[in-house]
Amino acid sequence: MSRFSLSLLLFLGLLLAHEGYAQQASSSPDAATAKPHKLSRKERKELARRATIESAKQQAQPLSEKDREISESFFVDGVKFLLLEDYNKALERLLKAYALNPNNAAINYKIAETNLLSGNYKDATNFANAAVKLDSKNAYYYLLLAQIYTNQKQFDQATKVYTSLIHDVPNSGYYLFNLADLYMAQGKLNEALATFDQAEKQFGPMDEVSFKKQQIYLKQNNLDKALKEGETLITTNPEEIRYVIAQAELYASNNRFPDAIRVAQQALKQDPDNPQARMILADVYRQQGNTPESEKQIKQAFESPALDIDDKVRILVDYIRQLPNPKLEQTALDLAAITTRTHPKEAKAYAVAGDIQTITEHKKDARDTYLKAIQLDNSKFQLWQQVVLIDAELNQTDSLLRHSERALELFPNQASLWFYNGVAHLLNKQPAKGVKSLEYGRKLATDNPELLAQFDTQLGDAYHELKDNPKSDAAYDAALAFDANNAQALNNYSYFLSLRGEKLDKAKEMAAKLVKQFPDNDTYLDTYAWVLYKQKDYAGARQSLEKALKTSKDATIFEHYGDVLYQLGDQEKALAQWQRAKVIGGASPFVDRKIKEKKLYE
Repeated sequence: MSRFSLSLLLFLGLLLAHEGYAQQASSSPDAATAKPHKLSRKERKELARRATIESAKQQAQPLSEKDREISESFFVDGVKFLLLEDYNKALERLLKAYALNPNNAAINYKIAETNLLSGNYKDATNFANAAVKLDSKNAYYYLLLAQIYTNQKQFDQATKVYTSLIHDVPNSGYYLFNLADLYMAQGKLNEALATFDQAEKQFGPMDEVSFKKQQIYLKQNNLDKALKEGETLITTNPEEIRYVIAQAELYASNNRFPDAIRVAQQALKQDPDNPQARMILADVYRQQGNTPESEKQIKQAFESPALDIDDKVRILVDYIRQLPNPKLEQTALDLAAITTRTHPKEAKAYAVAGDIQTITEHKKDARDTYLKAIQLDNSKFQLWQQVVLIDAELNQTDSLLRHSERALELFPNQASLWFYNGVAHLLNKQPAKGVKSLEYGRKLATDNPELLAQFDTQLGDAYHELKDNPKSDAAYDAALAFDANNAQALNNYSYFLSLRGEKLDKAKEMAAKLVKQFPDNDTYLDTYAWVLYKQKDYAGARQSLEKALKTSKDATIFEHYGDVLYQLGDQEKALAQWQRAKVIGGASPFVDRKIKEKKLYE
């Protein structure tokens, strides 16, 4: 049932009593089983035509008692169908009642209402006007007519109806508020103000009226009058701090900073812990360039549990948008810490704090904070994704494996989790398990070419570890087909080819391309040098390695340099480089034998 029908139901007894009807139940056998169907325009016209003919006959002679009873029966039956929202049957019964008693205001009113609810505004307007003319003292008839005009966006007509209602119906002054709202909806602000003034003269000052008048003044750019209404609200409601806060916000938003500070401090005298007042002060001091006082006020506001967690999160998100910024980082971190302390059971508090810690390069803290959020709510995939990403960045293999497996229990269809799980297995020297995870995840990433390329790159590494060279090469080729500049694929593919001594021209082309893009990267310089070494271009390899050693402390690069020097005939310098690689740690298994026998072994 629509809300409109419900409200009218409440007054049905009054309407019927006014017209002298008895409330009797319908004897219609099809009331419970009837299904609404929409009357055609032709059918509706025919019903109205017959009703008009019958009404004309009735107007020519007095209504008999029998006809009155029949009319009442049709009326009650029609109202019942109206309440059941079967508007077609309701209209049929009501028009039969109208045919017998056309001068009955209640019948006209109900026909108008039925037409309104079924979308027939023309007939609704006609019958509602008739109801008002037949009984000009019934407020509900005016209200229905005003509603019909409003639905048709005929606001001027609706305004006239309200004006007539207020003038013609006793004790209807409270409809001035409806009239004022209608003026506001039309943008007739002066008329709305005048109507509110009229209402205040009749009923006295009212908070809602003052607030609406204030909004009108603001739309008219009349700040002084708007502020005056605000002061009225404060004066008439000395215990209502919300009006003081609203006034301070109004001053602040219009750059009346001294007044904003004064009124906000007035609010703090009433409520020393009020967070809204402190937020206003923080914003005003920030705009004035008083950073220390601004930070002090916002931190005090955040300390208050009365400041809603969602408000705190919105403010922190605004900080995130401005990061990284050295001037804001510590404040953002402090506010995030306060938020988690004052809302220890809110997952969103830890989530936003983790985001701030991530951006400010506090990765380990961020990972721990995200895990606290997950303890409170493990249903957010983004939190798990951040955790495993940080595990990977921190190169913490055990954590990466453990967290990715926990996440996959909850989100088995997320390709990125399978990617990180596969990487974890590779780092954990379990290439077979890594391949299994990577291949499964790759099937889930078919709609994401960039992620597919990452899978292919890792699969190239994994299949190399399993010594399945054809699959390794195919995976790298697939990755490079998507992104010919994929640094990891170019480096590892060319290096592994050099170790195998296969496709060395292709390996040299890829390594050279990489060095051209990153001329100072010691790892890529070492890869290029080792391809040249395999091609017996020892001079070229030496040049590339010496450039790499300017920035590198990697044992493999020192060992490679020793190998190149040995091939160039400088055994003593080669031995020194092997010994240095041994001291650093991480050289090949052959380094001890090279040192002991002072000879090259490969």
